[in-house]
Amino acid sequence: MDTVPTSSTGRSGPGLEDQLRNLILTNGPPSSQSTQEPGASQPTASPGDVNDHHKPKKRPNQAQRRQMNSQFNIPIDTRAPASPESQRHGRGNSGPGGQRWRNQGPDPRQTDSHQHGNASHFYNNTMPSKSYAHGHGQHNNQSSSGYYSPHNKRPQRGSFGQQSPSSWRGSHSSPSQQPRRLVFRPEEIVNQSAFLEQLSFQVVSGSEIERAEISEKEAFRMRIESIIRDVITQHEQTLAQRWDFPSPSVELKCFGSLASGFATKASDMDLALLSPCSRIPPDAKESPIPRLIEKALLDAGLGARLLSRTRVPIIKLCEKPSQQLYDDLSAYRKAWEDGLHDVHDGQEEDEVEPLTPGNAATEEHEEPVAESPRADNAILKSDEFEIPSPHGGEPQRFYLRQGPKASISAYSALAKHVLRKAGGRDVRGATSYNFSDHEWDVLNRVCAAFVRGLSDSELRQRLQSYPSLQFKSVHNQPDRHSMKAVSCQIEGEQFLLDLNRLCEKSGVDIRQFQTDQTMMAWSELQYRTDYGVDPVQYTREVQNALERLRKVPFSRIILLEQGPGETPTSYHIRASSALDELVKEPGPNAKSLERATVGHYISGISTHEIRLALEAEYEGASQRWSLDTVSRRHKALVLARELARTLEKGAYKSENVADIQEYIKILRTPPQITADGHIDDPVAPQISALVSRVRAVTDPHALTRNQQNQKYKDQLEFPSSGCGVQCDINFSALLALQNTILLRCYSLTDPRVRPMVLFVKHWAKMRGINSGYRGTLSSYGYVLMVLHYLVNVVQPFVCPNLQQLAPPPPPGISPADIEKNTTLCGYRVNFWRNEEEIMHLASLNQLNRNTESIGSLLRGFFEYYAQNNFLSNRQGKGFDWGRDVLSIRTAGGLVSKQEKGWTGAKTIYEPQGDAAQTTELKSPQPATDTDIQSAKPRGKAGDFKEVRLRYLFAIEDPFELDHNVARTVTHNGIVSIRDEFRRAWRIIKQSGSGAVNEDLLLNCQDEQQQPQQQQPQEGAAVSLSDVMLDIHGPGIFEHQK
Repeated sequence: MDTVPTSSTGRSGPGLEDQLRNLILTNGPPSSQSTQEPGASQPTASPGDVNDHHKPKKRPNQAQRRQMNSQFNIPIDTRAPASPESQRHGRGNSGPGGQRWRNQGPDPRQTDSHQHGNASHFYNNTMPSKSYAHGHGQHNNQSSSGYYSPHNKRPQRGSFGQQSPSSWRGSHSSPSQQPRRLVFRPEEIVNQSAFLEQLSFQVVSGSEIERAEISEKEAFRMRIESIIRDVITQHEQTLAQRWDFPSPSVELKCFGSLASGFATKASDMDLALLSPCSRIPPDAKESPIPRLIEKALLDAGLGARLLSRTRVPIIKLCEKPSQQLYDDLSAYRKAWEDGLHDVHDGQEEDEVEPLTPGNAATEEHEEPVAESPRADNAILKSDEFEIPSPHGGEPQRFYLRQGPKASISAYSALAKHVLRKAGGRDVRGATSYNFSDHEWDVLNRVCAAFVRGLSDSELRQRLQSYPSLQFKSVHNQPDRHSMKAVSCQIEGEQFLLDLNRLCEKSGVDIRQFQTDQTMMAWSELQYRTDYGVDPVQYTREVQNALERLRKVPFSRIILLEQGPGETPTSYHIRASSALDELVKEPGPNAKSLERATVGHYISGISTHEIRLALEAEYEGASQRWSLDTVSRRHKALVLARELARTLEKGAYKSENVADIQEYIKILRTPPQITADGHIDDPVAPQISALVSRVRAVTDPHALTRNQQNQKYKDQLEFPSSGCGVQCDINFSALLALQNTILLRCYSLTDPRVRPMVLFVKHWAKMRGINSGYRGTLSSYGYVLMVLHYLVNVVQPFVCPNLQQLAPPPPPGISPADIEKNTTLCGYRVNFWRNEEEIMHLASLNQLNRNTESIGSLLRGFFEYYAQNNFLSNRQGKGFDWGRDVLSIRTAGGLVSKQEKGWTGAKTIYEPQGDAAQTTELKSPQPATDTDIQSAKPRGKAGDFKEVRLRYLFAIEDPFELDHNVARTVTHNGIVSIRDEFRRAWRIIKQSGSGAVNEDLLLNCQDEQQQPQQQQPQEGAAVSLSDVMLDIHGPGIFEHQK
């Protein structure tokens, strides 16, 4: 292939078709050397090799074997570990070649990581010359080093061909140490792809938006635009005295899925308000335009509501609101005009946390105590501590103490919160090497306060007696702690205390269960003095020891605690199983163990009021209760509580109220107990008629099942259907418009892009993981995930990297003009945006050489995000959710969280109202927790909004590089997203053999309503009739026969 000459003077090379042909021809399949399986080994030659070219005819002697073995020794690298991005495999394309830079020098125009091939361009006339494209890594070198092999080191990101010995952590390891690739038979892969191909066809044909719906939305957009033009023109002319204001300059442009080509049926319309001639921009905090528009839209009979506390101001709008919704929206607007409520306009997308049993605040447990930094100069108390300022300022004072009823887990969560509030973070494997002295000091002080604040004095004294928790240097060893290690040490010692108390009460000798080695190993860890040499390794050892402790006999009883949302029936089953595991035959020990189990059962009940009531009944009883008796009383008290709450909400018919009230009294009456500890119920025949009538009413669970999910639902939220066209009017969407153009250009590069995106969006919607307001990921985030896969993971690529193919500026333009034409809102926005050129080349199949079906691409997509081991039918490994940031602007598609500074949740303070005009806050990119703490504003509480930035999942915006598209993903959200990817991949693997037992696109709401036929016994849902049968026994219903 002839080499196209390049010119440093900016002269253009050959024609566009020749340029792309050269790029595509270099994108051939990897050579046989490059496609070697990860587990395969290659011969290594050295001067000392024996029989380099011939196989020995006899077994080598001892000296020869020793020499051969030395060649396989793994050298120990004592240098600092390589950055995470340099440790990733070399998958993905840096452009059409699908590879990183090979044997090329750096692009002289790129000077930092944030200008590294970023963003899009306003020049859209021609494709870049070959020299420019190659400078951005679009050249595909056929070298086998670009593909993974255990003996081929991959280039370090940003090294431009210079390879570091530590660039691949597995390059020296033996084949047996490499993770194994999941192997499928060819027919299985074909079946899996066909399964997804068929589903994709059904989804796209059923969810693709129709032209009539697009026309309807466009007519509504034009109507709104006319109203808004009149409002802004009148405002500028009458209030600002600008009689020459150009009304046509006010535009309402469509962006988002409708404009990018990724819209589905009933997709909302995203509109950007542009008014460049306004004296005050509409997105400015002091601009009255958003409120004026809201009122005008309401006066026009539309449903409008301004959300001013979202990331950017938004008006949510619907065409045909119900009368009740319209009245509520009008009343809300009137209340704002009268100043009757705060400007807290609905949900804040950065703050919403979904209500789950794990994070819901309940009244069952007393919360631990922590206070904000104090400014007084009083003498420190025993449960107070100070954090010195890193800049020499006044130290902050904190107060950390465990409440008398707070659990260890709740107290541990509070300690972590205090650590963040103090500007610190916990040490982890990826961050330990760059911890500063101040960060170690903050972490140690909070850990010491964590131990001092324990409410159990015996537990606290035991912990403080260990050298590892005295918080002072021992034998000149470094005193560095990990919050995770201290938390595990507290849990372990609490477990041992409970174990000793249980053994004393039951009279059982723990030594008969042969647990001495486990106890000794735990004790040795606590007496270690070298814990601070490597805190991360010490944390792992403590965690492993704690897990071994939890496996000793009695552990299931000691750790017995009712889980969030767990029914009394399931709780009783677990307690009985734990008791049966210890009691093999009747005897004195059996009764003692049952009494101990009853005590732990009662103390582990999650509802505070029920636990207190049951404790009072149990302590006041003349006979000791059996575990079955305690469980029946537990069920009775819980049922009484649920019936009473349902009555308070007026959910039952009036003719049933009297019976339910009478039945609640019966449930709350302490029973009579027989000599053997069981319930004696002689009045069963008298109440059997009442019980039968109550048994026939609606289950309280069925009446209140959806009330908790709707507890935090916005009362002004628009319904999903039935109110006409819905749209969001965005007042700050200049970058969003550029994003839309970029996505539309990507959709034009290949006809498979759009159906893939539509399928993934539909799947995420069906599985309930597509809402940023509910702690998961927005649809835009899933689009970027698909594009990253098609650009960087698939080989050969499906889409070229349009930002890496940004055309060069025309010759003769000054640097100032170049900056002006390629920068918007301070961000680089240049990319290959010539849509006609892209469509022309795509129609000629000149943009890529990939011939995979949509089903095959979808199979690889779900495998890539479902696991992080080697991919089954392509090079590279799956996505590393914990370390990597998706970055479609970057060659290779990945940067590390460490490089971005996105290594932990951060809090920033955004100005509101008047504070926005006087306070200028720095962008959080990339700031440390200490920097953010010191930048905390000192205005009134109402002047600032606290925004939590989360990096559990990280997707870099293509242009706004300091913006994490996945910032709304909470802990529960990331768990749900990853679980759904694993579920999808499990179903896809099953389809290889034709045995698909689950619906990949099953609506999650329908799934919750379906009976759990195969649900485990411990978690089985129990109906009202079954609960009443457990409480009263079968005899009570036999009286009615």
